[in-house]
Parts: sequence; C-alpha cells; structure tokens
Amino acid sequence: MEDVLRPIAVIGGAIVVTLILGWLADRALHRIDAAHPETPLWEQLRRCRIPLQVVLCAALLRGAYDETGLDTVQRHSTAVGRALSLIMIAAAAWLLVRASAAVVESWYSRYAAGTRDAARVRRVRTQVTLIQRVVTAVVIVVAAASMLLTFPEMRAVGTSMLASAGLLGIVAGIAAQSTLGNLFAGLQIAFGDMVRIGDTVVVDGEWGTVEEITLTFLTVRTWDERRITMPVSYFTGKPFENWSRGGAQMTGTVFFHLDHSAPVEAMRQRLHKILQESPDWDGRSWNLVVTDTTPSTIVVRALVTARDGDTIWTVRCEVRERMIEWLRAEHAYALPRISTAAAPAGPEEIRVARAVRPDGKPDAKRPAD
Repeated sequence: MEDVLRPIAVIGGAIVVTLILGWLADRALHRIDAAHPETPLWEQLRRCRIPLQVVLCAALLRGAYDETGLDTVQRHSTAVGRALSLIMIAAAAWLLVRASAAVVESWYSRYAAGTRDAARVRRVRTQVTLIQRVVTAVVIVVAAASMLLTFPEMRAVGTSMLASAGLLGIVAGIAAQSTLGNLFAGLQIAFGDMVRIGDTVVVDGEWGTVEEITLTFLTVRTWDERRITMPVSYFTGKPFENWSRGGAQMTGTVFFHLDHSAPVEAMRQRLHKILQESPDWDGRSWNLVVTDTTPSTIVVRALVTARDGDTIWTVRCEVRERMIEWLRAEHAYALPRISTAAAPAGPEEIRVARAVRPDGKPDAKRPAD
C-alpha cells in the first residue's frame, strides 16, 4: 500500500502546492491591479501564471522525485532528474520572456498615453519592439546553452569550443556577413530614428505603411493590403521616401486640363467650398492657379493639405470627383474638347465666292470686289 500512496503523495502534493501557489500569486496580482489602475503592469504580469506554475512544479518534483519509491524512477534516476532540470530551465526562460514583455508593454502603454507627439511614440515603439526581440533572443540562447551544459559530454565540447572561439568567430563572421549586416542595420534603424513603425514610406515605387520591424527584415503594408518584406539593410544603404519624417501632415495637388474658357475664379470658390465640406481637410492651406497653357487647353492646379499620407489621397480624390461633376453640370463648355468645324474663310476666299455662281460660272452681276 505504501508503494502506491508514496508516489501519489509526492506527485500529487507537488501539483497541489503548485496550483495553490499559482492561485495565490494570481489573486495577489489581481488585488494590486485593482488598487493601481493607472498602470497595466500587474494585469500583464498575470499572464505569467502558467510558466510560473510549470517552474514551481518542476522544481518541487526535481527535489522530491527520489522519494516516490518507484522502481522505474530508481533505475533511471539520472535521466529523470535531467529531464526535470531541462523542463525547469525551459519554463524559467518562458517565465522570464513573459515577465520582461509585461514590463516593457506596461511602460510603453503609460508612455504612449502621456505623450502627444505621435512621431515620438512611433519611434519609442520601434525601439521597444527591437529591444524586446533582442532580450528574447538572448534568453533563448542562454537557456539553450544551460540545457546543453546539463549533459557531461557537452561540457567537454564547450571547453573545446571556447578554445577555438576566435577562429570560429572569424569563419562565422565571413559566412554570415549578410545576416550580421542586417542585424546591425536593424539596431541602426531602431536607435537612429530613420524609419519607425507606422511611418508612411515609398520604396521601389510602392507606397505603404511600415507594419513591422525586426532585427533582420521590415514589412511594408501597401494601400491595396499587400505586404512587402525587405531586408533592413535596404533602408540603410539606399534612398527612400519617408512621408512621416518631420511630421505626418501632407500637401497634395490635383491637376485639371480644361478649355481656355474655363471659369478659373469660379473654380477657386468652388474648391474652397468643397474643402470646407470635407472632413478630411485639415484647414492648413489650399490654392488654385493656372500653371500651364497649351494651344488647346490650360492646366489648372488645385493644392490641398491633410493630416497624413492616407488622408491626402482621400482629399485629392474627393476634390477631383466633385470638381469634375460641377464643371460638367454648370460649365460644360470648360471641359476640353476637340474642334471638328471648318475654319472660318479668309478675305480672299470670300471675294472668290461672291464672284462665282453656284454652277461654277462667273457672275456678271456680282463682280469681284
């Protein structure tokens, strides 16, 4: 009977203690969060409950598995202990990653809520994202190394690797120079403030918004919902347009090719009315002038402003549509057209026409002038 009760008591006791401690920690965080609603830190830390319970359970079993009295455990004591150690290390790394993410997200949320400068918020968001990725990568590497060092054979291999680290570093640097270049380019973008998450950019003729920045690649979401993934080294080695740099507000133009008789002053008044009725116009500036002329048309340019690159496109389309509709309904003569009528006769043609009868013979009663 003791052979049955002892393993149940050891394993069941570890599980019960783990559940109780996890529940107590969760309730404590819930009470602290209710008492401090100004920060989301404590609510974020509640997401660490599962990895915390795994760490506690693995640690308790690691210290008491010999007390189970099971023959299988006794025969494979080393393997069981090593397996529990591996689980504990992996769970600790999981817990550390989640806790660091909770702290970073909490700090960023408070910073974003108290800062009105959208450009600064995007810059901090980019830096925080990349820093969190670096922390995660470091934790994973350290955890993997710790797990490997639990094997005695790997300790000897580690000593040999340290002895030849210089040569391996040179070889790895040459073989992975592209990857390392992207890694350092990602850090340069994060702390050099070249491009940020949420910026409106134009790369390779494509217009879009920066959606994600990692240590090796950058994703741009285009206006038609496509995603363009590019290495971050592109943005440190080639020129690109950043419409959000120095402020998100934009100035746009709309061109009209019209007849010379177009009512420019009436168009100017109509443009102002259209903009006043548009919710996307930011009210900063507007203008309408004739910028060019050709033998058959004139070029009228309407200038409008908006708060960002997405909105300026909407304003331009609205101005173009409503202005053309107004011209077609009120001033159709102003729209460009191709004339197919015969040219007016000159003085010589009129003199000849008066001197000739319809049958082609000279008219004696109507001498030429």
